[in-house]
This record gives sequence, structure tokens and C-alpha cells, in this order.
Amino acid sequence: MNEKTVRPRRSLDLGAGAVVRVPGAIRADHSRTVTPDVVVNAAQPLPFRSGSLERIYCYDLVEHLEDIVPVITEIHRVLQSGGTLFITTPHFSCANSYTDPTHKHHFGWHSFDYFGEDHALSYYSTARFRITGRTLRFHGGFLDSIVRRLANRWPDWYEHRLTWLLPAWYLEFELTSV
Repeated sequence: MNEKTVRPRRSLDLGAGAVVRVPGAIRADHSRTVTPDVVVNAAQPLPFRSGSLERIYCYDLVEHLEDIVPVITEIHRVLQSGGTLFITTPHFSCANSYTDPTHKHHFGWHSFDYFGEDHALSYYSTARFRITGRTLRFHGGFLDSIVRRLANRWPDWYEHRLTWLLPAWYLEFELTSV
């Protein structure tokens, strides 16, 4: 009989919800009704060893949390050095950012810069990340495709000059643990 080595799952879908978006990842959610692998409150300490995870996915989660800094700090704790955190969240200009009564925060292009080593306000957390990717997403169509290219090339100009005329849909962030 040939024994297979079972590799532990090293990815976490935090705030997984009912849809399996990351096949093979540990699904964690506070609601038992979505049948997660682990029932957790993302605002509490995570039940994982320090440095035990390679990737953490937070799809449409951070905008629902009361206090972002301790959550990101805890995520940093359980990520291995060089591990990746993926975040999607509505852009502050998206109508859904304000329509959903469960949203507590609204995010922009620079919202996660605060966790970088060189940011002037990085003293709010000991967690350090390098932003390795970020993208503004739009609904689609010809006009949105033009705006998407401009917004992602010149995000500061977009957020200061166009965001309320041509709102974005959501943001994607990829952060690497330092």
C-alpha cells in the first residue's frame, strides 16, 4: 500500500461565507450556517499558530470589521514571513460601500499603506506588509474600461479628481508579510 503524504492546508479564506472561492483553503467564518471548517470571529485572536499560514484571503470582509488595525496585526501574526494577504473591499466611491448597513469602513487606494515600514503613521501597528499589488475595479463596459486604465495608472489623480464622477466598484490588494 502506497502512503500519500498529506500536506496541511496552508491557506485560509477568512470570512468565507457560503461560496467556496478558494478551493483547498481552510474556510473560516463566524456563522455556522455557512458550514465553515472553523468557526471564528475575525476580530478575535485566530486559532492558528504564529507563522503557520502561507496565504490568507479576505474577500469582502474588512469593511464589516469594527477595528481594522488589530485584525491586520493578528493576520500578520499567523502568516509566515513572505506570506500573502489578499483583500477585496468596496472602493469608497462605490454606492454599495455606503448602502450596506453592515459596512463600518470605507477604503481607498492608500488605506493599507499604514502597514508599510516607511509610512509616517506605521506606529499604529507592529504588523509590516509590502504592497505587492493593488487594483481598482469597475463594473465594465467601454467607458469603465477607459476609466479603469486611467485610474490604475494615476490612482491619486483619480481619487482626487474623478472618483465621484466615475465611481469605482471595488479594490483588490495583495500584501506580502515582512
